[in-house]
Amino acid sequence: MTLEQLRIFVAVAERQHVTRAAVDLGLTQSTVSAAVRALEERHDVRLFDRVGRRVVLTEAGRLFLDEARAVLARVDLAVRRLGATADHVAGPLRIRASRTIAAHWLPERLVAFRARHPQVEFRLTIGNTASVARAVEEGDVEIGLVEGAIEAPSATRLRVGHDRLVLVAAPGHPLAGRRDLAAADLAGLDWVLREAGSGTRSELAAALARRGVALDRLQVALELPSNEAILEAVGFGGGVAALSSLVADPAIASGRLVALASTLAERDFHLLRHAHRTPSRVAEAFHAALRPGDQSAEPIRFQ
Repeated sequence: MTLEQLRIFVAVAERQHVTRAAVDLGLTQSTVSAAVRALEERHDVRLFDRVGRRVVLTEAGRLFLDEARAVLARVDLAVRRLGATADHVAGPLRIRASRTIAAHWLPERLVAFRARHPQVEFRLTIGNTASVARAVEEGDVEIGLVEGAIEAPSATRLRVGHDRLVLVAAPGHPLAGRRDLAAADLAGLDWVLREAGSGTRSELAAALARRGVALDRLQVALELPSNEAILEAVGFGGGVAALSSLVADPAIASGRLVALASTLAERDFHLLRHAHRTPSRVAEAFHAALRPGDQSAEPIRFQ
């Protein structure tokens, strides 16, 4: 039995889904399935039952989950203690980031930090803003990175970056070339939106509200779970969308999309930490590396 098998088992158990666990762990579905199968065959026990599209724990699986979590927690603690010297940053760092940040803003910073601290092991998972805040509050990760308004009473936040929210459409859209869209124009468009709980969607709702347009007044043609899916749908004429400038600008520069409004809103990226948990040395160092100047963390309040 290996620690990797334990991590895979816990991920599948928590998500009740092999594919979602594979995505969050950055592994292939076949690798995840093989790890679970190896555990079951080695110990002659069934850990999961398949119910519809989900997998659910058997009684043996439920008992094993508690022990697997305990082992992984002890391993994390042991690694932290090995690296807990005044001048040595090493060990695991659990991060959960929103999809936009994880795909377009964070990788450069992870590479730079690990170049300075090569013994750091990043464990990155990806979700929408609401799931990131929940993971921080429940102690599943030490650091969350989000954009958008959130409600997380047990977390503090620090501004670490920013981007713009851009309204985009296919080049052949009837409003292509216009930059002075009125509220009535916005309400009359077919929209391609991110799912509820995403930071992009919450920031769009706030930007529209400032223009006197409620999100529930929009004509929603499609609701999709990723920026990449939205880019494809908009490019094929599925409607307009509000996207991060980090996502939209390359598509606009290539002529794949056009901007109907250069900036719907300016928005900040925030680092989240639990307000009442002591951070590891690695988390402190990563926090400091992302800090843009001297600023203190503030409690998160719903906006």
